[in-house]
Amino acid sequence: MRTGIGYDSHRLADGRRLIIGGVEIPFDGKGLTGHSDADVLVHSIIDAMLGAAGLGDIGMMFPDTEAKWKDADSIVLLRIVVNRIREGGLEVAWLDCVVIAERPRLRPYVESMKEAIARAGIKVDRINIKAKTNELMGFIGRGEGIAALTACTLEADNSEG
Repeated sequence: MRTGIGYDSHRLADGRRLIIGGVEIPFDGKGLTGHSDADVLVHSIIDAMLGAAGLGDIGMMFPDTEAKWKDADSIVLLRIVVNRIREGGLEVAWLDCVVIAERPRLRPYVESMKEAIARAGIKVDRINIKAKTNELMGFIGRGEGIAALTACTLEADNSEG
């Protein structure tokens, strides 16, 4: 077994879609800024998985200097990472995720997020997502951005034996 951690944060800005966990969430015409769709949850999952597999980080695999990743769907990026990890003989045993946002309230979207993430090739019963606030503190508390943390455990893929 191997364990990795991932973290991501992005600023909120007008005129962007808010995508978290592969789900579009209505939020006063605001969304997260970034080179791709800026999905903080999926980016933290990718970083945790890459860390557990010893494969660097999201910026190494999907650099923001490459035009092909501009406005990329993060679930597509996650699918690429899942396949890469499987090529190395590993499988996701568990994801424990925390999304930190003052607004909007995310709890109503958690099950949809789990289903979207599962479409990238991770069993839905191996995904846990928690939605938290930052108690009005810091950039998150002021409504300037959203962050996510993920712990990932990978195990040897024994599905063929």
